[in-house]
Amino acid sequence: MSRLVMKFGGTSVADIERIRNVARHVKREWDAGHDVAVVVSAMAGTTNKLVAWCREASVLHDAREYDVVVSSGEQVTSGLLAIVLQEMGVTARSWQGWQIPIYSDGSHAAAHILGVNGEEIIKRFKERREVAVISGFQGIHKETGRVTTFGRGGSDTSAVAVAAGIGAERCDIYTDVDGVYTTDPNVVEKAKRLEKVAFEEMLEMASLGAKVLQVRSVEYAMQNKVRVMVRSSFDDPVKPKTDKNGQPVGTLICDEEEILENQVVTGIAFSKDEAQISIRRLADKPGIAAALFGPLADANINVDMIVQNISADGFTDITFTVPTADYDRAKAAIEKAKAAIGFKAMEGANDVVKVSIIGVGMRTHAGVAASAFKALAAKGINIRAISTSEIKISILIDAAYTELAVRTLHSLYGLDR
Repeated sequence: MSRLVMKFGGTSVADIERIRNVARHVKREWDAGHDVAVVVSAMAGTTNKLVAWCREASVLHDAREYDVVVSSGEQVTSGLLAIVLQEMGVTARSWQGWQIPIYSDGSHAAAHILGVNGEEIIKRFKERREVAVISGFQGIHKETGRVTTFGRGGSDTSAVAVAAGIGAERCDIYTDVDGVYTTDPNVVEKAKRLEKVAFEEMLEMASLGAKVLQVRSVEYAMQNKVRVMVRSSFDDPVKPKTDKNGQPVGTLICDEEEILENQVVTGIAFSKDEAQISIRRLADKPGIAAALFGPLADANINVDMIVQNISADGFTDITFTVPTADYDRAKAAIEKAKAAIGFKAMEGANDVVKVSIIGVGMRTHAGVAASAFKALAAKGINIRAISTSEIKISILIDAAYTELAVRTLHSLYGLDR
């Protein structure tokens, strides 16, 4: 049988009874003959507690020691799951990131995975059919031997990296939903679960507000061609739901070539983490954009949508968006550099939302944007800014119109059906 990676998040391992439920999922796949590696997060609430302790100990704490502390939550979970599996008669052992090892760069608290050496795990698959229970979210910096962590949601990336490292057929991400939907079902009741989503589409969805997968995990999956299945951990572990083809219910994130029929639009995502800043009456000359955005880059503030008006009388206006959390810092950085930039006025708003239309089918279909603008106009929704890519159209609107805009676009592209 094939190799399989199974990943379970904090809510799935929140207490011993839920860990037993996870163990039943693992045993089902092990009994079916799969070689199984399991990646686990810390028990729900544990990481927040560990982070709070670090801050209480010292506001300006050493990031290397921070990683030592916060990585301990996953260690507890992996040990407990291994114990429960052994009690069920499953051969299993726990692994920490440094034991495998999972190599990363030295950016403590936000490290990037460089590679996974899966040789010992594969050897134990062959010799003992031993389930590898792996602590997610953590690795090791080879040069220093220090433990590193991958940032919030890093266990998803750990799981995908392990799948690539052992040559797994698939990486199953178990979460509190049964797949990826055309939009948020809390906003649109008729939102549908997608059977398959292309890597590029999922990357856009994850970066534009969908919370199902961490962006970095999707990037890693796409780079390494790791097929990822999003499944529900609350499904029956003994007899999970299957579709009409006998396949487990969930959403497969895969290469575009695996998707036989592409819709023009796959989903509608939205992000409330947006703030708009408009700079008025800038001199329209070479270097002015660098003078404006340089201070923001120096302050590590990410700029997203950028719109520049046509020059009039030698002056222009530039509007752009930043994360809501960086709104005040961004305005302060620009104000500080006002003399160098040379603008007349700065305006801003943090009651805005970015709504995005996503689909690989947009590459070969014209009129997607025009129909969206027409439909929103008919609902009286004003568009503040627009940005596009090959498979995405993002529009910035007033937050008050979020649900109306999402529902309108969801129906417009036939995603209700």
